[in-house]
Amino acid sequence: MLEMRPDCERCGCDLPADAGGAFICSMECTFCAECAEELDDRCPNCGGELMDRPARVGDVLSRYPASTRRHHKG
Repeated sequence: MLEMRPDCERCGCDLPADAGGAFICSMECTFCAECAEELDDRCPNCGGELMDRPARVGDVLSRYPASTRRHHKG
């Protein structure tokens, strides 16, 4: 199950689990759309391809909440 990290690792902007606009690699490094575009859709940590993260909504989000641990490296 995806961890659903709450922020962009590069700029720190909020990325709610129930909204679009987040991009992840296979290691779940997480970036906002603007940073992913600036990174040419390549993860700077592992070199993996950044893909759209699916949203988690409704009852599923209630049963499986997103992570609250922030990963911004500032």
